[in-house]
Amino acid sequence: MVAFIRALRSDRGAASTQLVLVVPALLLIALLVVQFALAWHARHIAQYAAQRALAAARVQDGTAADGRTQARRSLAALGSRVLNSPSVTAERTATQTTVRVEGTVMRVLPTPGLVLHASGTASGSTERITTPTEAQP
Repeated sequence: MVAFIRALRSDRGAASTQLVLVVPALLLIALLVVQFALAWHARHIAQYAAQRALAAARVQDGTAADGRTQARRSLAALGSRVLNSPSVTAERTATQTTVRVEGTVMRVLPTPGLVLHASGTASGSTERITTPTEAQP
């Protein structure tokens, strides 16, 4: 009976048990950090593509289609794997041009319900030639 009580009190195997419990939790935390870093990076890629598209669409002879084409080129060059299923919308009026790039972030963890989205928007005035309405003094 005394040997049985000593066996219950011994520390044999305690390190293995702690390792089995702690390492998966640390790996999960590390992978979550990587996942959110990828989301941050994807947001910057979307913003860059939107800014490049705005520069192409807002020029005097530019069109919204030119902006969408430039955004797709930028996404292909930078974020084809980080920003999945990107969608580009471009609107151009006589005075304002707006481009929005959206997509889902590449998944590191196959966690159900953890789908991160990234988007970038750029907006600016449409370039056009105007004439002064009043004489300058």
